[in-house]
Amino acid sequence: MSTTSGRGAPAPGSAVRAWGRALLGGAVMAGALGAGNALGEALARTVGAEGYLRQLLPAVLVSTLAVPVVLLLWAGRPAGPRPLGLGPLSSAPRAFFRGVAVTVSCAAVVLGVGTALGWVRWSEPDPAALAMFLVRNAVVAVLLEALPEETTLRGHAWASLRDRFGRVPSALGTTAVFLLVPAASTVVQAGVSRAVGVPAPPMGLAPAGQDPVAYLVLLGVFGLTLVAARTAPGPAPLWTAIGTHVAFLSVNRVLFEGAARGAGWSAEVGPDHAAVLGLGYLAVTATVFVGARVVPSRGRGRMQRRPTGNGQSQIVRHSSYLR
Repeated sequence: MSTTSGRGAPAPGSAVRAWGRALLGGAVMAGALGAGNALGEALARTVGAEGYLRQLLPAVLVSTLAVPVVLLLWAGRPAGPRPLGLGPLSSAPRAFFRGVAVTVSCAAVVLGVGTALGWVRWSEPDPAALAMFLVRNAVVAVLLEALPEETTLRGHAWASLRDRFGRVPSALGTTAVFLLVPAASTVVQAGVSRAVGVPAPPMGLAPAGQDPVAYLVLLGVFGLTLVAARTAPGPAPLWTAIGTHVAFLSVNRVLFEGAARGAGWSAEVGPDHAAVLGLGYLAVTATVFVGARVVPSRGRGRMQRRPTGNGQSQIVRHSSYLR
């Protein structure tokens, strides 16, 4: 079974193989997240780590377990038309901060509207404490969640599906795999925790205390937003998704958990308004990234004729950075 060939078209190949590779990416992430959290807790107890170091140890382990495995899997597979998306290292910082800037800007607009409507009430900010929290949180967020999840899912899983399917099926498929990871990771964490003698959180579809349906809806919208960031034009697009991921976690932790986390700034938001605002700024962020891809793609391949001095026409082809 094959697909139509041509520029930007999915490559021929087995649909079962593509799904197998995508699920393998999800399995790597679930295994790394569950094992890394359990082993990190065991290591923290062994060395007596507390505070920030206790958060950092599992984060380092998760990235160490996930990222090299995916890079090895990708290096060993036959060459396909879809790169992993990490791009040249020199482009990574700019792509990362593009994701941060777009996400934070969209959040500021939506939360600004919510504040004007009286849905959000902010505490008095402590700039020094807020800056320290954002830096420390970003390091943990990159290592524990953003880097390994984007590499395994919007990197390996998305590219595997996109090699075989179109854009929409690949986006939906990658997001479906993303939804499976948290629950699968709790199973892994329970098993590894039992083996190393540390307590484990309960297994389930959502973290303890959260409504599973609301959690999965938020995770689904978040996953689609990350795919939109991953497919936005520019070099190193996976780093744009990583930046978006970190920005989302940072905004939400300040907005909804700022007081509990000692973030130096916090807000009071009603449960109904929290859902609207959280989903709203994700939707706006995704729209911006999709718009950035759609506008250049309309110009790609379009032939524009410009008159030259000798009365003939010169054909100019517009290009795109989409990768």
